[in-house]
Amino acid sequence: MSRARQPPLVTGISPNEGISWTKVTIRGENLGTGPTDLIGLTICGHNCLLTAEWMSASKIVCRVGQAKNDKGDIIVTTKSGGKGTSTVSFKLLKPEKIGILDQSAVWVDEMNYYDMRTDRNKGIPPLSLRPANPLGIEIDKGRFPQKDLESLFPGMSADFTSENFSAAWYLIENHSTTSFDQLKTAVVNLKKQANKKNEGSLAYVKGGLSTFFEAQDALSAIHQKLEADGTEKVEGSMTQKLENVLNRASNTADTLFQEVLGRKDKADSTRNALNVLQRFKFLFNLPLNIERNIQKGDYDVVINDYEKAKSLFGKTEVQVFKKYYAEVETRIEALRELLLDKLLETPSTLHDQKRYIRYLSDLHAPGDPAWQCIGAQHQWILQLMHNCKESYFFPLCPGNALLHSPMLDLDSDVRPLPIGHLSQTASLKRGSSFQSGRDDAWRYKAPQQVVFVEKLTKLVVSQLPNFWKLWVSYVNGSLFSETAEKSGQMERSKKNARQRQNDFKKMIQEVMHSLVKLIRGALLPFSLREGELRQYGGWEMKSELSGQWLTHVIQTVRLSSESLTALEIPNDMLQIIQDLILDLRVRCIIVTLQHTAEDIKRLAEKEDWVVDNEGLTSLPSQFEQCIIHSLQSLKTVLDCKPGEASVFQQQKTQEDVCQLSIGIMQGFIDCLEQLSTKPDGDIDTSHLSVDVSSPDLFGSIHEESSLSSEQRLLIALSNCRYLERHTFLNIAEHFEKHGFQGVDKITQVSMESLKELDQRLFEMYIEFKADPIVGSLEPGIYAGYFDWKDCLVPTGVRNYLKEALVNIIAVHAEVFTISKDLVPRVMSRVVEAVSEELSRLMQCVSSFSKNGALQAKLEICALRDTVAIYLTPESKSSFKQALEALPQLSSGTDRKLLEELLNKFKSSMHLQLTCFQASSSAMMKT
Repeated sequence: MSRARQPPLVTGISPNEGISWTKVTIRGENLGTGPTDLIGLTICGHNCLLTAEWMSASKIVCRVGQAKNDKGDIIVTTKSGGKGTSTVSFKLLKPEKIGILDQSAVWVDEMNYYDMRTDRNKGIPPLSLRPANPLGIEIDKGRFPQKDLESLFPGMSADFTSENFSAAWYLIENHSTTSFDQLKTAVVNLKKQANKKNEGSLAYVKGGLSTFFEAQDALSAIHQKLEADGTEKVEGSMTQKLENVLNRASNTADTLFQEVLGRKDKADSTRNALNVLQRFKFLFNLPLNIERNIQKGDYDVVINDYEKAKSLFGKTEVQVFKKYYAEVETRIEALRELLLDKLLETPSTLHDQKRYIRYLSDLHAPGDPAWQCIGAQHQWILQLMHNCKESYFFPLCPGNALLHSPMLDLDSDVRPLPIGHLSQTASLKRGSSFQSGRDDAWRYKAPQQVVFVEKLTKLVVSQLPNFWKLWVSYVNGSLFSETAEKSGQMERSKKNARQRQNDFKKMIQEVMHSLVKLIRGALLPFSLREGELRQYGGWEMKSELSGQWLTHVIQTVRLSSESLTALEIPNDMLQIIQDLILDLRVRCIIVTLQHTAEDIKRLAEKEDWVVDNEGLTSLPSQFEQCIIHSLQSLKTVLDCKPGEASVFQQQKTQEDVCQLSIGIMQGFIDCLEQLSTKPDGDIDTSHLSVDVSSPDLFGSIHEESSLSSEQRLLIALSNCRYLERHTFLNIAEHFEKHGFQGVDKITQVSMESLKELDQRLFEMYIEFKADPIVGSLEPGIYAGYFDWKDCLVPTGVRNYLKEALVNIIAVHAEVFTISKDLVPRVMSRVVEAVSEELSRLMQCVSSFSKNGALQAKLEICALRDTVAIYLTPESKSSFKQALEALPQLSSGTDRKLLEELLNKFKSSMHLQLTCFQASSSAMMKT
């Protein structure tokens, strides 16, 4: 049974205080083995299990509920450990009361406001409530604990809407740091609010205005009626009193309404001024509107308003209008300068450039903004190209930041560095070559020059199209709006463009020259003059780029040329790029052939001396494959794209390629000679094996621990024979297939050199094998003091001749083991050497006895008949001369004896002489 787990222990909670529904993180030990193991969680006595989220045995996340206690422990209960304990506690804070007009991070229900005075909900609009800040000064909430305030003011409240409102509590809570002067200001604000409802006497006068007028009209009517009736009975005092009342009323009315009428006149004046302002508010508001629209970038609105103001107030004589129109012109002039700065700012998009040019055209800016923009873009492109080079020499140069602008986007992969395709044309393994497969190729870091050319061409291809399109738009007038067309500005611009065509052509040529020279400085520094090399070169050439990297660079430049040609840029401006591509192609061919020649020289290290049934090693095949891979890697370089010239159009290129090709062939011939003539101790042939497919072989050399010099010569001769009849012819076909010039010369020179090597090796082998046989004849003939003048009757062929034949058979076996095709050639030469020596020896004999002549003729005929299938005109002539040096046999007995002895010899050595039979020769020829 497993041991019971320890009870949960809470050692930390974050945060350790907060209001209800605060999210807390509980940490501790043995907090459960999983979500199902957690069966209880209380904080301050409230069950929080519903919101608990078990994270791990040491971490639980939950929300605090509406607990009754303001501070309490955190108790965790699990199935495995039971009820736990806590070393920390959580303090529950009471939430602050949020007034209707207070800012709050949560939504407050304004329509269901709780009135503390009546202790009931009242559905009253918030605007009918008292303001949240009755003192009218800034509220500064103090940090006094709520609990302390409640104990200090028991039964009171800081809410000014409450019946138990405490001003002291309110001031401590909201204005504990407010200065005394601000509090005095608050008293003034309270008094203003209290007197806000009291109105002055003027309000009463306005309200009784009609009453005064009616009273004056009534008194005037009574006075007129009394005069018409002629009543003189009315007492003078009464009339005087009435007049005094009227005068006082009139004077009072004048006094009361003088200020009102004055304000009326002022109001009329103001109204008239406002009418003028309202009528011409467009002009008066225009300076401010121009500022606002410029800030928002609404330049079209500014231009339209300016054209409207110019047509309405451009020739006004009103001073006020002149003043405001002058202000408008000031703003427009500032706008012209702003737009010109934005136009010349780099980098920028073609759309923005066209837009700013149109704006400046509509604003009648002085000069030619479009041409200024073209000039600025030209300098910008040149500066970018210069910075691109400098970034590799001075990485921390401030100008390099321009290359990382988001608008240039040179670091993104529109066109990633295509290293993967190099594996398609990779030749045999070499120190600087690539292994097959894209993943392996990416392991190698691209040379700086290649990355530079990639980045430089991408920069030009990304910037030059907009530059060219801007010029095209400038020429055809599409930069300008309809307003410019009506004003004739478009025609003036077209005229300027025609006059500046040569200047723009020079700009394009300068960009092309900079591009080409920067690439030449990085890849073809020898093609630049000394002054240009200092400006455009400076690259550290640790080792020359391989043909694969040059092929990649050519592809990059070709793509760039195609992109520029698609813009319909005249071909004469792009011819310099075609010249660069041609030079890069030539250099790539030269470098590839040079590297191939180096690879060929190293093939000697790969000779394993494993011979197949044709007497060949893998060396000729490796040589041919190396040449084929090299030519295949040059296929894209040799192919002519539209507008490109043939890489062999120059005579010097033809001669250089021809010499390099001959050098490659000669290098392999030297490799063969080196292998065949190397001392025995310098060659490891422990892995040698031979294909013994023929049952007629006398033996095989695979049992030997090492190859002899004669065997290596035979293998080299076999390889030479195969090279002459197959490999060199196949290579010549591949040369012709890929358009190489002077293939006949390459083949002729190579064949001659190969034949010379073959002849030297053959003579060396014949010297090794024939000389010992030839040298053994004379001692063998005269062994035992043999004398042609005094000898016994012949009884058979003597042993020296048999030994010579056995040695010849051994040579045959050795050659046959290596290569069946070499047997006739070697055996014929050996027979020639033996027959020539035998003829010489016979001719040196002064005289023969009858028996001596018969013995000599027997041995000469035995040798001649045995090697009959390998006789050549020279050997036949030698045998003839040898026989002619002998006396003729006169008797039939001697001839019969000769025939019997010959048959006896052939019968006794039938097994040994099998290799000289016609069937064996026929087998060898097959």
